[in-house]
Amino acid sequence: MTATDTTPNHLVPAHLATADPAERFVPIQTRSERPTSFDPADFGTPTGREVNWKLSDTKRLAPLFVDEETETGDASGIDYDLAGLEARGLLVASSGLEAAVRGEVFRPEDVVSAIAWKRCEDALHIRLPEGEVLAEPVIARLHGTGADRHANAHIVVEAMPGSVSTVVLHHSGSAQYAQNLEIIVREGARLTLISVQDWQDDTVHAAAHQAVVGDGAYLKHMVVSFGGGVVRVNPSMRLAGHRAEGEMFGLSFSDAGQHIESQVFMYHEGVETRGDVLYKGALQGTGARSVWIGDVLIGSDATGTDSYEKNQNLVLTDGARADSIPNLEIKTGDIAGAGHASATGRFDDEQLFYLQSRGIDEEEARRLVVIGFLMEIVQKIGVPEIEERLAEAIDEELRRGAGLAPASKAGA
Repeated sequence: MTATDTTPNHLVPAHLATADPAERFVPIQTRSERPTSFDPADFGTPTGREVNWKLSDTKRLAPLFVDEETETGDASGIDYDLAGLEARGLLVASSGLEAAVRGEVFRPEDVVSAIAWKRCEDALHIRLPEGEVLAEPVIARLHGTGADRHANAHIVVEAMPGSVSTVVLHHSGSAQYAQNLEIIVREGARLTLISVQDWQDDTVHAAAHQAVVGDGAYLKHMVVSFGGGVVRVNPSMRLAGHRAEGEMFGLSFSDAGQHIESQVFMYHEGVETRGDVLYKGALQGTGARSVWIGDVLIGSDATGTDSYEKNQNLVLTDGARADSIPNLEIKTGDIAGAGHASATGRFDDEQLFYLQSRGIDEEEARRLVVIGFLMEIVQKIGVPEIEERLAEAIDEELRRGAGLAPASKAGA
């Protein structure tokens, strides 16, 4: 957004709030300056020219820009399978916008998340017990009931002090779905949070994930996107505590006509924090599109910080496009290290030649190269069931791109 003389003061960056109106025509330059508000009207409808929307598919996302009650209601578009969470006593009642914990971290940065906040009065609150190690992953399954059905959601995942756990949000079916995810990792807790987008091709999904990591705590945040027409998952992580650690991993596979996007933000606020960001994507087919924008901010008090971010994309066919924009903002000179990297390209001909020289045909050689490229992320998940399913999904995508039947049907 652009700060103008008509912008409410709570939406104007602090250094401009008291400035003369003529001096407030300054575009937002960095992620740290991005305005926030719980009122959708403060943002207006995106035009595609705003810094946080200029690479998005605003035409297909347009249904999520409308702030009104829908005929289907705000919850009926998604069926929640939470039986496993209820049986384990992990759900906490969260009724009303002022419910405890809700809003402790989360502040909407765009109109979609502001609408989702307003329209979803009751949150899904998952709390991981203090001091307990949960050996089995906590899995919440969210299934869309139709591409014409709209749903808004606010989800809170709270890892209590000393807890160790893995939480998986698995999305499937079809929907128009706006989601806010608030993640709180309290002192000494260790949490792995995995969001899997396995939608049908007619789904439009926009999500804002906001996390805070406390003293001596650790968060591994993973975004895995395969299905959906437009999937826009924007995660941000604030390493607030002393020696807080965070890792942000992403994996995507874009097919023809599919738009997959992530705008990632890691904010080093505490002393001696450590962060790592790695996103990988593959694209095939005409109109396949991926967008990755990575922002890392090392605050003025974040001394001793060590941070690195990288994005890599493998373009498999003509007609596909990958946008990759890494940004690094450092406000202190007393750091252990910081860096970023981005690379987008096609197959490595030398790798293909090597495999073919060993008697592997070209199609299988290409498949092996892509699987090897993406499996680096898959193997970081740490949940065998999900790793196996994702390996199968990658193989299915590659076979589809080659015009082959799915492996399970190959012999039929």
